[in-house]
Amino acid sequence: MAFEAALIGILCYLGALSSPWLLGLTGGWYLITRPLVSGMLVGFILGDVQTGIIIGVAVQAVYIAMVTPGGSMPADLNFVAFPAIALGILSNKGPEVAVALAATIGIAGTVLFNAMMVLNSWWNHRADIALEKGDERGVYLNSAIWPQATNFLMRFIPTFIAVYFGAQYINAFMDSLPHIVLSTMNVLGGILPAVGIAILLKQIIKNYSMLIYFLVGFICIVFLKLNMVALVIVGALLALIHYNYKPEPQAERTASTPADDEDEF
Repeated sequence: MAFEAALIGILCYLGALSSPWLLGLTGGWYLITRPLVSGMLVGFILGDVQTGIIIGVAVQAVYIAMVTPGGSMPADLNFVAFPAIALGILSNKGPEVAVALAATIGIAGTVLFNAMMVLNSWWNHRADIALEKGDERGVYLNSAIWPQATNFLMRFIPTFIAVYFGAQYINAFMDSLPHIVLSTMNVLGGILPAVGIAILLKQIIKNYSMLIYFLVGFICIVFLKLNMVALVIVGALLALIHYNYKPEPQAERTASTPADDEDEF
């Protein structure tokens, strides 16, 4: 597992929030760190792409509405996307348990993220000192090289340790847990994706009457057993009907009378 763990550790670094190598945030944080994408990549490395995608979809639903304003990190999605999904695949306990593991590891990952931010502040202070001394090399090292080296170590080492040693002990550890603990993890893992979808709906829906479309989609999947292609067609039809037949908004203001114009003058 050393080679696989190293590859996953490198991907964890490349997808980190402050890693510049994959077109900055575009290819790293906003592409390969999405659990839907990282699940496929980790599954390919571990030889089980199908399970990786299934777990990635479940984990993505939990964090689909997560935002990180101003460096505030409620959960470290980078550790969720790589070591957590890898352990979920290796545990062979299904996506529900993998989601519970991902939520736990994501919260724990914020400790390392905050530590990295503190260290970056220290590197920035050293760069300021080098700038005052006119040390161009010192500015370059403390603003570009050492922060990235710190970022690499704090992403690669925990991921490598978790995957390499977790591969040996995760199955025995999961099997040793009491049945009630596994049942609780299954229940929580099934609820968390619904919570993620609910947070997303809370953010994007301004009129609660629009929830009826979400319920229609739920009924089509659960009760009518439609596949995704049929559901897309139904959704496009509902969107067309809503767009063409929605009531026209009333004018917010009426034309002013000449008397009103004179008063304003």
